[in-house]
Amino acid sequence: MKDYNKESLQMHEEKRGKLEIHSKVPVNTQEDLSRAYTPGVAEPVRRIAEDPEEAYRYTIKGNSVAVVTDGSAVLGLGNVGPEAALPVMEGKAVLFREFAGIDAYPICLDTQDTDEIVETVRRIAPGFGGINLEDISAPRCFEIEARLQDLGIPVFHDDQHGTAIVLLAGLINAAKVVKKDISDLRVVISGAGAAGVAVAKLLTCHDDESGVCEAVRDVVVVDSTGIISSERGDLSDVKRDLASYTNSRGMTGGLQEALREADVFVGVSVPGILSKDMVRSMADNPVIFALANPDPEILPDDAYDAGAAVVATGRSDFSNQVNNVLAFPGIFRGALDMRAPRITGTMKVKAAYALAELVPTPTAEKILPSVIDTSVVPAIATAVRENGEI
Repeated sequence: MKDYNKESLQMHEEKRGKLEIHSKVPVNTQEDLSRAYTPGVAEPVRRIAEDPEEAYRYTIKGNSVAVVTDGSAVLGLGNVGPEAALPVMEGKAVLFREFAGIDAYPICLDTQDTDEIVETVRRIAPGFGGINLEDISAPRCFEIEARLQDLGIPVFHDDQHGTAIVLLAGLINAAKVVKKDISDLRVVISGAGAAGVAVAKLLTCHDDESGVCEAVRDVVVVDSTGIISSERGDLSDVKRDLASYTNSRGMTGGLQEALREADVFVGVSVPGILSKDMVRSMADNPVIFALANPDPEILPDDAYDAGAAVVATGRSDFSNQVNNVLAFPGIFRGALDMRAPRITGTMKVKAAYALAELVPTPTAEKILPSVIDTSVVPAIATAVRENGEI
């Protein structure tokens, strides 16, 4: 079995990171320099000074994204700080470039203060066409994203919405495999952080402005204390809001109680939390999304042994990988192309449906396209452009 940790460490050391900048124009002669820099560059400067929108015409702005983090929630490693977050942000920038042709830049901030992050992003925003917030811990990530929606460029927290979009696409197709109507599914979400809240919102169509979304009517969210219910007195503002549109049956207890007769388990929590007995207690042909990374809430073989009909994880060495790279490159490609001021709930829903449609005949082993399927970005970008706001 390959040791990807060792191979990755060697690659990062050899290459000194994964990114470098290349010029689009030559600077081999005095004439080249005069066009690329002084004196010629003064003319585009004058045009942009007269009309800042001309930056989209004369600079990299319209095809650039800042990948912004404070290093507080990196992968499954937690609060590792801005320097340690840089390899992941570089990787994200590589994926933007390779999958969607977007120039992305890692911005690692040496602060975890919400006000300071918001102010910093506002100050750097003129140089970018979009902002991808990354690996910022909950609940601060919700406030930061919400406060930046007036920038006039798309601001998207991928840990929330990228996960939710891909999950919804997978669930649409998993429901077809088990021959159940998605709106009738009983879904249990383990984890009420950034991803768990966003998944709950998308499945229940909480943020869909168009009414095109087919809502899952029965969603229950479980955190480390138990089922989130309006009866609990220990809820944060985010979880109190979550309780207002989930757990319609008023369930109490923990994960074990929540899963009895449930159709779907969505894990965005911690390794090993889902037992075989819990899977056996679910409804016939249960669907398992065990997305904790790198170690899932239950291993696929154990889930299948306990009766699961479809199993998905976040890992590439198992079938049905739920990976955000299936969403964010196409989301930003479409949003940048149409110069959308923000990414709406409708755009997210339509992106999920477009992704699901790329697997016209889903099976238990294939409910999502491969992460390297070249049809994904164009399909999602088209869905975003056709359903966005200008």
